[in-house]
Amino acid sequence: MAKDKLWGGRFNAPTNEFVEQFNASIDVDGRMFREDIAGSRAHARMLGQQGILSDDDVQQILSGLNDIEKAIEAGEIPFTVALEDVHMNIEARLTEKIGDAGKRLHTARSRNDQVTTDTRLFLRRRVDEMQVRIHTLQGVLVNLARSHADTIMPGFTHLQTAQPVTLGHHLLAYVEMLARDSGRFADARARMNQCPLGSAALAGTSFPIDRAYTAKKLGFDAPCANSLDAVSDRDFVLELLAACSICAVHLSRLSEEVILWMSAQFRFIDLPDAFCTGSSIMPQKKNPDMPELVRGKTGGIIGGLVAMLCTVKALPLAYNKDMQEDKGAVFDAFDQLEGCLRVFADMLPGMQVNKERMRNAAASGFSTATDLADALVRAGIPFREAHEIVGRSVAWCIEHDIELHQMDAAACAAIDHRLKKDMTAKLSVEACVAARNHIGGTAPEQVRAQCDAWKNKLEAHDA
Repeated sequence: MAKDKLWGGRFNAPTNEFVEQFNASIDVDGRMFREDIAGSRAHARMLGQQGILSDDDVQQILSGLNDIEKAIEAGEIPFTVALEDVHMNIEARLTEKIGDAGKRLHTARSRNDQVTTDTRLFLRRRVDEMQVRIHTLQGVLVNLARSHADTIMPGFTHLQTAQPVTLGHHLLAYVEMLARDSGRFADARARMNQCPLGSAALAGTSFPIDRAYTAKKLGFDAPCANSLDAVSDRDFVLELLAACSICAVHLSRLSEEVILWMSAQFRFIDLPDAFCTGSSIMPQKKNPDMPELVRGKTGGIIGGLVAMLCTVKALPLAYNKDMQEDKGAVFDAFDQLEGCLRVFADMLPGMQVNKERMRNAAASGFSTATDLADALVRAGIPFREAHEIVGRSVAWCIEHDIELHQMDAAACAAIDHRLKKDMTAKLSVEACVAARNHIGGTAPEQVRAQCDAWKNKLEAHDA
């Protein structure tokens, strides 16, 4: 019967069996039991301090909550759909255990402020765990970058050979991306670290509560300033879903490159057998399934963000049941992204690099053309003229199936009298890479300097 529900006093008919299942969220929010109990502890202590609950009630509540937490952790308390969510399951268990004192715990609060408080506490912890995952992968990439500071590979634009770079420089680009991801999580964490508890259903409470006390007890910076906003705000969920989505996109880009590099057409790298699978029909196959899964899971993470944006866009103030969908989206995004970060952190140290293949690829496709144009500019030729001369040189080389550095004096003179053989002869990929020896450049010296800087940053963060 509805009267068996903690909210069932005004109902005369039982809840429809299917509706009871459809309405429940315990299968998703049950993982927040520690946060729910932490919030209840702080709320009970505040009620006692304010004289709203007796000392005896507070002690019974705290003792009961401690026992329930241990029992849940030991798997001794099964959650039930009939009680809808983690909050009602714990409150019902507490009341069953300590009687009327348990019924008094909900004084001056609502599930509306309770659920968003629990969610913020839970996601705050998950953000801290995600930061560790991100920094671990950054450390792996930095170590790889240092190992390959001199490994030359083609740099691409439009997936066409552009200029030679080092593999170390390429890998450090992803370290930068992950740093921005880490910053987005940190920014979102700071903004969501306001305490909704005490906002009650939407308008606050008539009891003389101390919201600053509960905020401090729970590690929040301050109470939320507006009770309507406190219970209806899901910006923090949207921000974290956006942060997860952008981070996943970065990993998906890395996945795409790793997949291409491992193909028979590239043969730049080989991934460890432990992170690949075979084919049920083609015995020669070694498939990069882990990067492919990361690339695939990115769509689901982005989908969670889109789903929540569409959910929130039409909600009037204050709380609406639609908001129950937030936890499934953001919890799944965190779970999937955490797995993606772990896959790369575990997989990349065992990656084998075909340095000769990379270097040969960088030396083909006229990747040194820009350096030839620069040499002409140093000889006093305006850049646009130099660009034209080199363009004609490339066309001549394509026609004769050679590279720029193979042009002889006669070929150079036939194109333009200002183009000299000594200019083309110096066009090694090693020289081109070494010449970009400035902050942000691909020169091995700069790559090593950036690796040192990143190592210091990551060590300082972990200290």
